[in-house]
Amino acid sequence: MPITSPAIAAFGAAAKQKLSNIAANGEPEDQLRAPFEQLLGDMAELANIPRAKVTAVGESSLSELKTRPDYAITVHHALVGFVELKAPGKGGDPRKFRDPHDKAQWEKLRSLPNVLYTDGNAFSLWQNGELVDAVVTLIGDIESSGDKLAAPPGLLALFENFLRWEPIPPRSAKDLAHISARLCRFLRDEVTEQLALGSEALTALATDWRKLLFPDATDERFADGYAQAVTFGLLMARAKDIPLTTGLQQVANELTKSNSLIGAALRLLTDNAENQATLKTSLGTLTRVLDAVNWSKVSKGQPDAWLYFYEDFLEIYDSALRKLTGSYYTPPEVVGAMVRLVDDVLRSDRFQLHAGLASPVVTLVDPATGTGTFLLGVLRKIAETIAADEGAGAVRGAIDAAVKRLIAFEMQLGPFAVAQLRILAEIVELTGAVPQESVRMFVTNTLGNPDDDEGWIPGMLAPIAQSRKAANKIKRDEPVTVVFGNPPYKEKAKGRGGWIEGEDAAAEKTAPLAEWMPPREWGAGAHSKHLRNLYIYFWRWATWKVFDHHPANRAGIVCYITVAGFLGGPGFQKMRDYLRRTCDDIWVIDCSPEGHQPEVNTRIFQGVQQPVCIVLASRSAKSDPSVPAKVRFHALPTGHRTEKFKALGELRIGMGEWIDCPTDWRAPFLPASTGAWATFPKLEDLFIYNGSGSMPGRTWIIAPDSESLEKRWRKLIASPKSEMDALFQPHLSGGKLGDRHSQRVVKQGLPGYEARPKPVADETGGCIAPVRYGYRSFAGSGSFPTTG
Repeated sequence: MPITSPAIAAFGAAAKQKLSNIAANGEPEDQLRAPFEQLLGDMAELANIPRAKVTAVGESSLSELKTRPDYAITVHHALVGFVELKAPGKGGDPRKFRDPHDKAQWEKLRSLPNVLYTDGNAFSLWQNGELVDAVVTLIGDIESSGDKLAAPPGLLALFENFLRWEPIPPRSAKDLAHISARLCRFLRDEVTEQLALGSEALTALATDWRKLLFPDATDERFADGYAQAVTFGLLMARAKDIPLTTGLQQVANELTKSNSLIGAALRLLTDNAENQATLKTSLGTLTRVLDAVNWSKVSKGQPDAWLYFYEDFLEIYDSALRKLTGSYYTPPEVVGAMVRLVDDVLRSDRFQLHAGLASPVVTLVDPATGTGTFLLGVLRKIAETIAADEGAGAVRGAIDAAVKRLIAFEMQLGPFAVAQLRILAEIVELTGAVPQESVRMFVTNTLGNPDDDEGWIPGMLAPIAQSRKAANKIKRDEPVTVVFGNPPYKEKAKGRGGWIEGEDAAAEKTAPLAEWMPPREWGAGAHSKHLRNLYIYFWRWATWKVFDHHPANRAGIVCYITVAGFLGGPGFQKMRDYLRRTCDDIWVIDCSPEGHQPEVNTRIFQGVQQPVCIVLASRSAKSDPSVPAKVRFHALPTGHRTEKFKALGELRIGMGEWIDCPTDWRAPFLPASTGAWATFPKLEDLFIYNGSGSMPGRTWIIAPDSESLEKRWRKLIASPKSEMDALFQPHLSGGKLGDRHSQRVVKQGLPGYEARPKPVADETGGCIAPVRYGYRSFAGSGSFPTTG
């Protein structure tokens, strides 16, 4: 007789008695709870684990909960995993569930590292979302077999695997990124779920969070920020060898001693016992798993181990989040080239700072630091310079002094924490010691109002408020020599530029961005919408900070890698005019000579299909605004990105491969046309009107001949109303039904248009009226348009 037989027989007898009892209340799976608890103890003893050392902490059965398994199991007071009970007959393989609730729950629970599923008949063990061995099915039926129920081979091994689970320390930064991403995602889901259920503590915390960081944050956005703050707080604690087994409150207190901001973010959670209880599934798992992290073994002493940590994290956590934030992390080859070019310009006759970035008078800001790649490049350059000029022994003192001159702003707590980890590791690598002071890094919105005093801030959020206030003081008062980095790219970003674009309609006329809006007489107003992009907001902030804000100290450099639309686009004429009048020299590096949508292996940023450029704009103390800056252009070679990286590594400011660009104030930052093409007239010389023309958003109103248009129109107006839905389909905006166009035409009061829940043909105006979801496109044979 198999050693499991008595245990399974007892389980079958107890379950049958419960399931067949006419007085039984609740769901069928509820009747399995007591028999399962007995079985768990029996199987523990068979696996040589004392029954008394195994505890099944049961949860109340709430059908709306998708992130709370039925049991949390501890062995020797350490969390080992979770158990989810299902009604008999549902099976033990969650991949085959058909019920929407069960499927949605599995999508969340699969993020946990150790979960046992059972419906009483079948058992399966899942570790990190993967099935361990196979589903084990009992011999007989839980509802009818009673003590005749029997176990096949493999059941005891399944329970032993489950009960003896230990977190496996990650062996690399990428492993750690993926592990922490799964658990962070689960925490985010649990926070979102509890907010939807009305958790008072979390709701109050979300309110305070919005007051400080994200005024327009939805519950989902708050849950995301909250989950990342906690996850990276725990990672930061492990990087400092703070054990997590002492409890989250003690972890937060210890972390606050060396990192008040991340420690405060963690304390947002730990100071409230109700939040810990509400989120105990995710928090217990995070603490248990991340406590096994050995930082030195993960990084292997290599600072670059963290280079793509956050990107690897996002790959598992939320692949759409990077596109949402517009963040793309810069390859070190590009960073190294940009750092060297800035250093070259500082050493040139214009600035005469012979130590370049190592000069004690140079203050540098990365306004969208991400994971700190640019600051790492600067630290390495300073160490290289000092070692060459003064010897290796002087490096430590130079780095200690330099961190006081390096400033970083970042809005997202996740990459902010990674940046701190990377910079700490780099300084230790360069100097052999933990720094007495850290780089001045702040969680803040760079584009926010520098005069904002932040108002009332809850006590728990005080360190974050202090970070914001300190950042605003720098923006408001401290002269800056260099701003450089890789700002985020986001089209149609009106309303996201904060103080730079004007926080309300009244402020738009005096906001810094207003100086770059082309005047009406230039005829470029239709194109000025392209200025409403995050990267342009960051360009304007940098130029305001370095060139405009401190009249007595206006010499400096702005160096960014961004998309290249502003180099020649008509909407950016005033921006180019400003840069020519403000600067002495402008260097432009075309990183995408292949043009738009090049092959992925040719791109500097593999996920960015737009052309990309590096631009360095320099202003010396002797700048003359009546003389246009000299604009020089250099294109990297076409082909694989490695060829581009090689060319960047060889590029120098003083080399002879730069091409001079036109000197006209508003001319593109591109080489002048040559040959016959340069003699051809411009389109604007031939056409009086240079606007966008008709923008119907549809191709079906356009045809090469009037006969096609008339045929489509006749078909439309001859069709009965009952067929209209078959002829039209909704106007989709971002994959969703939108009514932007119908609102526009109603507001403008255009003739022949009315807002109605059905399409109306206007025989005199020759246009289709807006309908319920805005303009609709024809779905008949071919691409039928109306006239218009």
